[in-house]
Amino acid sequence: MERSIALIAVFAALIAALGLMPTLMLASGVPISAQSLGVMLCGTVLGSKRGGLAALLFVALVALGLPLLAGGRGGLGAFASPTVGFIVGFPIAAFATGFVMEQTRRMPIAVAAGVASAIGGILVLYIFGVAGFMMVLNKGLGETLAILGVYIPGDIIKVVLAGLITAGLARARPASVLSRA
Repeated sequence: MERSIALIAVFAALIAALGLMPTLMLASGVPISAQSLGVMLCGTVLGSKRGGLAALLFVALVALGLPLLAGGRGGLGAFASPTVGFIVGFPIAAFATGFVMEQTRRMPIAVAAGVASAIGGILVLYIFGVAGFMMVLNKGLGETLAILGVYIPGDIIKVVLAGLITAGLARARPASVLSRA
């Protein structure tokens, strides 16, 4: 129990730390950041439940006002921004990533982590992100997809990184990849 709580806190901190990396704010109001890589790693390393809880803890801390989002944003105002769907989607994306990782035990870890990250960290996360973007900015689906499409290449790089990092962690410390335990 204590180990799970500590890991959830550490991975929430990882998502926050990845927000400290330099970000690039595009005209859409959605920054390019590494935080979705943290969400992917929550799922691939911790599994569905712990990974989802780590991302949920992160979102709760943001809602309480901590400036943990990319660019030092935080507080309830973040939930009225074009990024609201992505923020709300973090826990669900981490859970989905972990769930896919747990279901693909026969695949090599790097491949499974890549597939899980693509499904949870891109597909699931973008479902929420697109919906939030459309609601806040009153845009249509086609226009929203065209605007947010520029983020996909970077997210594919994050998928590859999540696969490589998870596989490296599994080689160095096999028991630490709880999605495979």
